[in-house]
Amino acid sequence: MARQFDLIVIGTGTAAATVAYRCRAAGWSVAVIDSRPFGGTCALRGCDPKKVLVGAAEVVDWARRMTGKGIASDGCRIEWSDLMRFKRTFTDPIPENREKRFAQAGIVTVHGRARFVAPTAVAVGDEELAARHVVIATGARPARLGIPGEEFLTTSDEFLELDRLPERIVFVGGGYISFEFAHVAARAGAHVRILHRGARPLKGFDPDLVDQLVRATRDLGIDVRLDTSVEAIERRSGGLIVKARAGGVEHTFEADLVVHGAGRVPDIEDLKLDVAGVASDRRGVLVNEYLQSVSNPAVYAAGDVAASGGPPLTPVAAIEGQVVASNLLEGNHRRPDYTGVPTVVFTIPPLASVGMHEEKAREEGLTFTVKRGDTSGWYSSRRVGMTHSGFKVLVEEGSDRILGAHLLGPHAEEVINLFGLAIRLGLRAADLKRMPYAYPSSSSDVSYMV
Repeated sequence: MARQFDLIVIGTGTAAATVAYRCRAAGWSVAVIDSRPFGGTCALRGCDPKKVLVGAAEVVDWARRMTGKGIASDGCRIEWSDLMRFKRTFTDPIPENREKRFAQAGIVTVHGRARFVAPTAVAVGDEELAARHVVIATGARPARLGIPGEEFLTTSDEFLELDRLPERIVFVGGGYISFEFAHVAARAGAHVRILHRGARPLKGFDPDLVDQLVRATRDLGIDVRLDTSVEAIERRSGGLIVKARAGGVEHTFEADLVVHGAGRVPDIEDLKLDVAGVASDRRGVLVNEYLQSVSNPAVYAAGDVAASGGPPLTPVAAIEGQVVASNLLEGNHRRPDYTGVPTVVFTIPPLASVGMHEEKAREEGLTFTVKRGDTSGWYSSRRVGMTHSGFKVLVEEGSDRILGAHLLGPHAEEVINLFGLAIRLGLRAADLKRMPYAYPSSSSDVSYMV
């Protein structure tokens, strides 16, 4: 007989935990299910451990940039095994701690892969659970590429667990995973290539600043190949062979490690959504404006798994988790607001974006001024020896509101939050210009960008 609950949450990441805790605090009986260690992508396999590695790369890069400017960088290098041990001090305790917190809150925890057996019931192994509502928050997984030798690819999850960094690494795809890990690996001493099938990598970021970042990446010694499609991967004695095609010509690249950086898709393939009558497509579970399934009103979805239109970011998962919890507890009344949510590629320098791009603003018929510039000669970049930096800010004519901001350079991941705040709260460019910033700081550059 199935165990009965008010709510079943599939997943234990940011969105899932937000929903589970709020509904349990309201008195609901709640169960959470996960086939992987409890904690979700960001805490265990994504943002948090990645940023630990990026932090080490930043130290090495800063020392090298400042060589001859008062710093002797001899001996400043990444000790990969020590770095991974440090990284695990963050990730290793999370599954046990997360499960303890669930238990302390009175949330039932279940380990295993869930599959629907009825509109509001799931099975995990031989155990069945049923509820009034089900929330799907299973996150994303690497997309299947459909090429021979795909089984030889290393995922980003596995890259973050490497005890030893191989000498020759090829990244397949030109997304943020490839660029971030490539920047870390290169600064740790690996020979790195990025093979991207399109003409421009990092789709979703400003093309002019992406071009600047590509130049910075190549200056680092990373071989960035665009318009290059990977067609097969073979294992041979001594390593791996990557077969690719560019301009009708076949190329082969030798590697010790080939990393999947060619995109992620919602992790819903084996949930048996059809059994529950839950509609989905390649973007994930199809939801309405309240993040409720369009075909099964007892089911909601949040985070990377929801086809909601929100970007696949941890802060968005938190927003959607709050929205789902509110709608479950009080009836559908709340919609997610993605206004002013920044996104960042944690390369060195970082690339950050919030709001509209030029193309989108023109499509919407807006009249705006584009403020742009190469800031490599500005004090904030020269002081730290950063040779690649720039900005682009879109300001609407008449209203003076910030439509979008795009930054490349030191502390871009922090400064972008000021633009995000301005967009979310409707602050004007004049407001940002009049702000008395702490000086000298990267934030003080904002007044010159608007």
